[in-house]
Amino acid sequence: MSRNIRLLIAYDGTGFSGWQRQDKRMPVSGSARPPVTRTVQGTLEEALAKIHKHPVNLTGAGRTDAGVHASGQVANFYTDIAGMGAERFVPALNCLLPPDLRILDAREIIADFHARFDAKARTYRYNFICGRPGLPHELRYGLQLWRRPRIALLNTYARLLLGERDCSVFASPGDPSVSRSRNISGACFFIQGDTLVFEIRANAFLWKMVRSIAGSLLRYEEQGISAGAFQDILESGDRNLAGPTLPSRGLFLWKVDYYRGL
Repeated sequence: MSRNIRLLIAYDGTGFSGWQRQDKRMPVSGSARPPVTRTVQGTLEEALAKIHKHPVNLTGAGRTDAGVHASGQVANFYTDIAGMGAERFVPALNCLLPPDLRILDAREIIADFHARFDAKARTYRYNFICGRPGLPHELRYGLQLWRRPRIALLNTYARLLLGERDCSVFASPGDPSVSRSRNISGACFFIQGDTLVFEIRANAFLWKMVRSIAGSLLRYEEQGISAGAFQDILESGDRNLAGPTLPSRGLFLWKVDYYRGL
């Protein structure tokens, strides 16, 4: 009888082409081998296949883009290995995985748990190094800002994001979503150590939405636009009024929340 195993996963997204497994590509001209596309899901499934001696499908809570990191990604898979406690998948997988991908926790969960569809909310964080030169390792996980933004004004904008709303103004042109309505339950800027952090929580996000919001709010703050003007931009749905989409390196999938009992 198969058992459903839930994993808590962290990764440095720098060397990955995002979460989602990608189909093998055709060989490029003049090459006998197709280019290797390294993804988090694909790397984990390769390790699971080695343990199980057959292919294993892994389902993730969120499909992070290339270069995006995670400290609290959640995924689940079904195992047919009898007598192996769920917690043993932590050392077993970590022995097979590269150092930029770690399993933090593994536990058995109800049979019909689905990491993506059962998620109540996802929280992302974007890091900024402000007003000083960032150290090399910091710049791998945050964006350099050569000024100190006005946090009070940024949080005035952030509060206006809350609730169920059409997020078209922050949608990437390539986003395939049928509906662009999302329920944002939390959004704020705060200082952690000497890093400025933007945290946002919602039931789901459009493609590149968090990076678009963060870049837009910083631009509006720099321009000093009023809360009323920002409200008008939100209601317009006009993508041309949004600010820049920030690089992926500063973004983390921080945690995924589930309903009680999951």
